[in-house]
Amino acid sequence: MSSEEHWLRRELAAVYRLVAHFRMTDLIFTHISARLPGPEHHFLINPYGLLFEEITASNLIKIDLSGHPVEESPHPVNPAGFVIHSAIHAARPDAHCVLHTHTRSGCAVAAQESGLLPLNQISMEFYGRLGYHDYEGVALNLAEQRRLVGDLGGHPAMILRNHGLLTVGETPAQAFLRMYYLDKACEIQTTATATGTRLRTPAPDICELTARQLTGEDAHSDLQDDKAYDLAWSALLRMVERIAPDYKD
Repeated sequence: MSSEEHWLRRELAAVYRLVAHFRMTDLIFTHISARLPGPEHHFLINPYGLLFEEITASNLIKIDLSGHPVEESPHPVNPAGFVIHSAIHAARPDAHCVLHTHTRSGCAVAAQESGLLPLNQISMEFYGRLGYHDYEGVALNLAEQRRLVGDLGGHPAMILRNHGLLTVGETPAQAFLRMYYLDKACEIQTTATATGTRLRTPAPDICELTARQLTGEDAHSDLQDDKAYDLAWSALLRMVERIAPDYKD
């Protein structure tokens, strides 16, 4: 095993434990994958049947773009996980990690016609940067892959209508932090809409400015905060070491 694969396995296992810790799991369902370096287009995904709190660096399964394990494993692979993840990994060179969830707030917003609204600074990170994919049933049909990839486009995240949330990232850390805040944005929206009062949203130009500031695209603000995500991820890894030190086994 290369040193880069060893590192990726630990990072991905840490993400599984964080998703479990922050209660973003759906028992053994949903999935997180990470592409391995090399021309083979292999990627790591969870063993189907294990809870996220049971995932370790060593029990992640290495599969190819056809969904076949390339190393022996006693566990199967979630078919829907293969359909969704293999399509995105094949189409998006920058999508080294793909994260999919069925959280309560995420599913609630996925059922709302409006989609995600710019109600809060957290949600504005995704302003104009969020794809939408209409529900086609359980993702077991390969024909859906083309439409899924087309709807994601070049966005960092997508709402699967009547289904859940999806984020991609150049690293497992980036995909997780995007999911954490996308889910938090959905939680804020479900809380705000439940009040039954008229909602206030900032002007579109302010929403776009905020999105650029939060995604590092803005070069005109007086101050820059380019260390935020790295510092947040380091803090999360320290937490995983405390609460689930076996993740790296």
